[in-house]
Amino acid sequence: MSARRILYVQYTSASAYPPLEHSSRLLAEAGWEVLLLGITKQHDPDLRWPSRLGVTVRELSPGDAGWRRKLHYARFAVWVLGWTLRWHPNWIYASDALACPVVLLLSYLPGLNVIYHEHDAPQVRGRSVVSRLVLWTRRRLAARASARVLPNERRAQHFTDTVANHRPTFSVWNCPSRTEVAPPREPLSLHGLRVLYVGSIVPFRVPKTLIQALALLPETVQLTVIGYGTPGHRDYVAQLRDCAAQLGVTDRVRFVAGMPHPNLLVTSREADVGLVLMPAASDGSSIQWMPGASNKPFDYLACGLAVLVSDAPGWGDMFVTPGYGLACAADDPGSVATALRWCLEHPADMRAMGERGRQRVADDWNYETQFAPVQEWLELNAN
Repeated sequence: MSARRILYVQYTSASAYPPLEHSSRLLAEAGWEVLLLGITKQHDPDLRWPSRLGVTVRELSPGDAGWRRKLHYARFAVWVLGWTLRWHPNWIYASDALACPVVLLLSYLPGLNVIYHEHDAPQVRGRSVVSRLVLWTRRRLAARASARVLPNERRAQHFTDTVANHRPTFSVWNCPSRTEVAPPREPLSLHGLRVLYVGSIVPFRVPKTLIQALALLPETVQLTVIGYGTPGHRDYVAQLRDCAAQLGVTDRVRFVAGMPHPNLLVTSREADVGLVLMPAASDGSSIQWMPGASNKPFDYLACGLAVLVSDAPGWGDMFVTPGYGLACAADDPGSVATALRWCLEHPADMRAMGERGRQRVADDWNYETQFAPVQEWLELNAN
């Protein structure tokens, strides 16, 4: 086994998680051999992993629903085991809860060490055998892993309190790379406001109040939504289109399909304000765990956009108090409209917010800085 050979394993697409791209690139640049095993993104197969020197990516096609999914997972497990025995890594970097059953078995192989990085808390419901197995293996793997990585301090503390607390645990925010920080933006020359949302298009993240707020604003305020629907909300884009039609703002709302992350950052630079809105009625734990875990505001700031965030715990302290954006009540169209109207009427101040945020990302809100403690720990323990 090579002491500087690391195998990433996740039962999802690598392209769904920019932090995987960033960390694997940083390790490859430091001389590590990196192999990443995952699943092709089902809803948009064009979101492919960019080629990186020193990083090899292999992905299985997605499985069907129902009992075929179980067969697909069994195939995935055998596939990962085969690559592990063939490639002989010294480290496995497991990065989602559904990878835990497979990686837990692999963790018993002599000389194999595990880092468990949990981007999203497992969304398992009910008391099915599969749900119980995922949660049980997650706890077992967390206890056996040499180190754990969580996307913010609250998640890390909750993880150590409820899952396992006797291993090194790092908090690594989901920030962009320094290489993705845009140049300083020119002063705003257009009379108008270009508002942007990027991500999954679901009621929790793109409330209809956003369309209702648009109807309260001048016609020069335009909204672009870039992303994709999810299996549980396949018709939600149609609902938003209907809402826009009823309010007479159809020509001011544009829906764009998801795109590779590098392309997304280039497109984002055409906007003025980036949205990270969650209704106050949403689950409180989800809201308090999102600041730092969500890559959206950091990506917006890297592009020089001001941000409009929910008036919820953690968001204001992180983004509003330092002067990178504004907060509003996401479930109140009037509150959303008031914040966007301020941006429309104060273009120079709005652009200054984005520039302060862009500088902050260049300075320390970047993945190179965030991942450095993990990389240093890994280098120390690989020797």
